This record gives sequence, C-alpha cells and structure tokens, in this order.
Amino acid sequence: MSGFTVLQIPVPAVESFVRGRFEHYDRAYLSSDPAFTHAHITVLAPFLPSPDAAALGAVRSIIAAAAPITFTLERLETFPNGIVYLAPEPAAPFRALTEALVAAFPQCPPYGGEFPDVVPHLTLDQLSADVSVASTRDALGDTVPVTCVADRVDLAWYQPHRTRVLRHWSLGSPTPAASRGA
Repeated sequence: MSGFTVLQIPVPAVESFVRGRFEHYDRAYLSSDPAFTHAHITVLAPFLPSPDAAALGAVRSIIAAAAPITFTLERLETFPNGIVYLAPEPAAPFRALTEALVAAFPQCPPYGGEFPDVVPHLTLDQLSADVSVASTRDALGDTVPVTCVADRVDLAWYQPHRTRVLRHWSLGSPTPAASRGA
C-alpha cells in the first residue's frame, strides 16, 4: 500500500485527545515515531510523493519567511461531511502559509482540490450516533481553550504502520531542514 506526504503544524497541546482518537478509529496510522504529533493543522496535503532537494529548499524558504504563529483553540466547528474540528484563531496566518506553498507547488492543491476554500483546522472526531459537538467538547474537558505557538512545520509520511516525520523546519528560521530519513 502506498503512502503520501503532508506538510503539517504539530499542536502538542491536544495530542493526548487526538492520539486517543487514532487509537480508537485508525490504529494503522498511529505513529510510533516520537517526533510525530497526531494533533496537527494541515498546511498542505497531499504534498509531493517524493520531494527532491529543490522542492525541499523551496519549502524551507517559504517556512523561513513565515513567523511563528500564536493562536488559540477554543471554537469547535463541523464540516458538512461531519468532521468535528477546532478552528485556530486567528486563521489568516495558516491560510497565508498554505497559499504561499500552493503558489510554489500548484500541482499540489489543498486536499487534492476537493474543497474550494482553505479552512485551517485541527481534526478531532466524526459525527455519529455516539459523537456530537457537545460530546466532543465534554471529552476535551479542560484541554481547551488553549493558547499555542506554531513554531514548526513537519513533512510527515502517512502509510499504514509507517507514519512518521521525514523532515521539519522552524517557522521564521533559515536553518537548513532537519532530516529523519525517508
């Protein structure tokens, strides 16, 4: 089975909750990589399947030009397909980062071009007979509201039983990309 890459911002503040959802719903994508954070805000997905040095350099330049983002997570929303998510506020810096990456990689439209608008979000759950926005809020407990700082973008590889971080870059830093091996 093939995998795919994602550029994502880790959000450790809600990792315990989101990791628990992976344990419940999709253990195949539960990562054993200690650098991997299941709770994240997607910046661009899917990304290139095998980015070369030039592509990685372009990503590094875009991320270095973007400042770290201080944001809050408090408001729960639901997409029309039933995905329950936390909406980061402000959303504009996340949207701007996605737009910069799409400008550099037009062959990688967000979510494969499936959705017309970029909506920065942190996925929490899926509506069902047992899951509602209210039950999700209750399950989150005092995890939110929370103020976070997005200071890193990970290049993550998603494949059943092999999900991991391939590289990461610090927002606002021209430091060369850190490699974790592919």
